[in-house]
Amino acid sequence: MFSGSGSGLGYLLILALPFLLLVFMMFTQRRRAQQIQAMQASLAVGEEVVTTSGLYGTIVALDDSSVTLDAGNGVQLRWDRRAIGMRASEVA
Repeated sequence: MFSGSGSGLGYLLILALPFLLLVFMMFTQRRRAQQIQAMQASLAVGEEVVTTSGLYGTIVALDDSSVTLDAGNGVQLRWDRRAIGMRASEVA
């Protein structure tokens, strides 16, 4: 009579685990996005950075939406501010 009651809990667990995994992944992605936005908002002239495409450069000018990088030998490139992936000191 009570032999089928345990299987209901098993089905519930099977359905709940993927949902919990998705919720966990959403929270970690949101936290990572907030960290990137905070880093991009705190950029300053003179910092060495790496773009999302892998270009290393030193910031020579900043405005609200773009960053001008010195890539070496006087070559200056203008990038969208969101293209800055990390500071060069964070590269291991």
